[in-house]
Amino acid sequence: MTVVVRFAPSPTGYLHVGGLRTALYNYLFARKHHGRFILRIEDTDQSRYVEGAVENLMKSLRAMGLDWDAGPDKNDEKGPYFQSQRLSIYQKQITRLLETGKAYRCFCPHERLEALRKKQLTAGQAPGYDGVCRNLDPSEAEKRAHTESHVIRMRIPDEGSITFHDEIRGDVTVDFHRIDDQVLIKSDGFPTYHFANVVDDHLMGITHVIRGEEWLPSLPKHLLLYDSFGWEPPRFAHLPLLLNPDKSKLSKRQGDVAVEEYLAKGYLPQALNNFLALLGWNPGTDQEIFSMEELIDLFSLDRVNKAGAVFNVEKLNWMNQHYIQAMDETAYLKEAKKWISPHRLNERADIALLTVKNSLVRFDELPEKLKPFVSEPTELTEGEGAELMKNETTPHVLQSLRETLIQHPLEKPEDFFALMKTVQKETGVKGKNLWMSVRLALTGEIHGPELGIIAYYLGKEEIIRRVESALRKM
Repeated sequence: MTVVVRFAPSPTGYLHVGGLRTALYNYLFARKHHGRFILRIEDTDQSRYVEGAVENLMKSLRAMGLDWDAGPDKNDEKGPYFQSQRLSIYQKQITRLLETGKAYRCFCPHERLEALRKKQLTAGQAPGYDGVCRNLDPSEAEKRAHTESHVIRMRIPDEGSITFHDEIRGDVTVDFHRIDDQVLIKSDGFPTYHFANVVDDHLMGITHVIRGEEWLPSLPKHLLLYDSFGWEPPRFAHLPLLLNPDKSKLSKRQGDVAVEEYLAKGYLPQALNNFLALLGWNPGTDQEIFSMEELIDLFSLDRVNKAGAVFNVEKLNWMNQHYIQAMDETAYLKEAKKWISPHRLNERADIALLTVKNSLVRFDELPEKLKPFVSEPTELTEGEGAELMKNETTPHVLQSLRETLIQHPLEKPEDFFALMKTVQKETGVKGKNLWMSVRLALTGEIHGPELGIIAYYLGKEEIIRRVESALRKM
């Protein structure tokens, strides 16, 4: 059996990190079993459609390295597949259910249904359809359907229960009386998620449905539909929720949840994939850093947890920093230069970027980290730095540095330390009064990257200019 899985988001906005984890698990499962990973856009609810959402979704998945496949048939196109383009397929299948009595037309107006819902809630009952149209004569209902607005509902058995197996949660039993007569086709002719989902999963040959646990309560309805059609259902695995640190469901209110926001902050795709893979799944060892190839090799549904997983940004930061530090020079410089305007760096850009590499947690920190190299020193008015610039030795140090620079070359970082030895010898100043006064004159900061590298990056002319500027302010 060829494994076929799908990621089936709605085009309602950005790609949520929870959705990305679902896509990742499906991708890993498909690749491990040499199967197919299909992308399907569930856009039957036209009222929630957001312009550009599909394009952003595809862009985010590709940025994360999760490219999708064609369908299981060798003649299938790669997709993505759009449910809104498959209405004739759903119409054909709903006709089958109407003919066998597994579905029926419902003509109840919205006002009646809303009044029923309020009454049930007031009485402390679970809201649900009361079956008024269940026993309408099918031929009479078909005639009315030509002129009256209506929906098509699924006919749930009056008695009994259904037991199903979830790959993560085990066996679950649900009584039929707890299941509502679900709407399958809306009054606008579009299928609901529940109906289109089952039809598409069957016709696309989906073997495993791996999705969030919020869909677990809907599974009995889906399995009843499979039974009504006489189809063999796929295997199901419902993933645990992603949680905020306070154990509430991960939401926008407590931080970023969009994949594009994390990428825009300079999180590496491989770090985000690694981090999300471990939110709900564990390899059975203490290993925390995994390549995509290792994740594919090790991933299995039987090691996915039932309990929700806390989205710990500090852990993501640690992991992202690890991946940045592990990048080779060429890859790092290529990525880093995307985050800095070219006009802000001189011809010695590489040494500046490499100097701050190991301190980076995210790539969007680069502008701040590079300030000692590219920004004018700030004028200090208080604190230790301001006091040091007022020290009587500081003008002598800076004047000596200027004269020494004029007379000696600065062709590599090591040359600057030789120059500073000359300044120390000429002025008799050493230690903090020597080194920190020069750092403050060049960067305006007490601490920062190695001073010799900053000096080499700036070059003789720029150092002299900054030193003279500092002297004028004294």
